[in-house]
Amino acid sequence: MFNSKKENTSMSTNQRDSTPSGINSLGHNTSIKGDLSTESDIRLDGTLIGNLNCKGKLILGPKGNIQGDVVCDNAVIEGRIDGTIRVKDLLHVKETAKITGEISTNKLTVQSGAVFNVKCDMGGQTIAPKSIQQAKSA
Repeated sequence: MFNSKKENTSMSTNQRDSTPSGINSLGHNTSIKGDLSTESDIRLDGTLIGNLNCKGKLILGPKGNIQGDVVCDNAVIEGRIDGTIRVKDLLHVKETAKITGEISTNKLTVQSGAVFNVKCDMGGQTIAPKSIQQAKSA
């Protein structure tokens, strides 16, 4: 009787260890200064002053703000980004977005009303982050 209960507890622990980590989140009125890296999706509603490396999807909420370079697989931008953005597949820019800098993406959608002041390369080309470009020109 006790043995079977112990086996069930052990099984549920193993199941929890094998589940994906889910979506990371940075809430409104929260800020980070420094680089951020994640192996899964992330939603930012706060401020990141630094670089973001995301191996999943970035969702930047309407009040979200990134000042730095972004590398991700897919992105939905509703907030503000100042920097270089490299998106492996689809970059979706919503009407509330304000983007200034450079982007590189395979596919792009920009909704009417978005502020979109960028140099854009599409179709698999890559852009080196500004820090690398500045080092080369120095």
